[in-house]
Amino acid sequence: MIPLDIPAPGASARGLIDGPVGGIECLLTVPEGAVSGIAVTCHPHPLYGGEMGNKVVYTLDSVAQKLGMAAIRFNFRGVGASQGEHDQARGETEDCLTVISWLRAQFPGKKLLLMGFSFGSFVSLSAAERAKPAVLVSIAPPFGKYFPDASHPSHPECPWLIIHSRDDEVVSHEETSQVLAGYDPKPRLLSVDGAGHFFHGRLGEIRTQVRGFIQANWGN
Repeated sequence: MIPLDIPAPGASARGLIDGPVGGIECLLTVPEGAVSGIAVTCHPHPLYGGEMGNKVVYTLDSVAQKLGMAAIRFNFRGVGASQGEHDQARGETEDCLTVISWLRAQFPGKKLLLMGFSFGSFVSLSAAERAKPAVLVSIAPPFGKYFPDASHPSHPECPWLIIHSRDDEVVSHEETSQVLAGYDPKPRLLSVDGAGHFFHGRLGEIRTQVRGFIQANWGN
């Protein structure tokens, strides 16, 4: 796969950027008009089929695109054309930070929207301490399930939206609620019913809620 180049306005490009353990496969979309910000979205667990084509990841990425952002999604190490092996969110956090740094270099001075789904929510939250996003969005974030011995990442110190279904069969909504209650200030937790973990038939709801939250907290 060829190195990632910036596509023409209104177009997308797929390619590799240099990562900590080799190439990181990315898909970048650039708006037709002025770039309002940059967005990075992280996918679910690599060992359970998670990759950047996931429909929730695609939905989040499309929200950023429609808001005029240069939006990138990428495959964690060991997924698709990305090199390396799964590293229990540690190396994946470094992958995320590498992608953010690369995108910031292409669009200097633009605010960062950081988003993730499931495992990708934990990674993006872990990366937020160093990345300093303007807004963080987490869909069904796991804490104890995949990372029983890990400490909880610090508060991202920015507006933070969590969307989680009460009947999530993969990640405990109750556990998420308990963990989030320990953060100060508390993030915005939007609890929904009947969406399960994968939000089948409910992607429009994610799209609407995420777009509204970003618009309300992005500023000028």
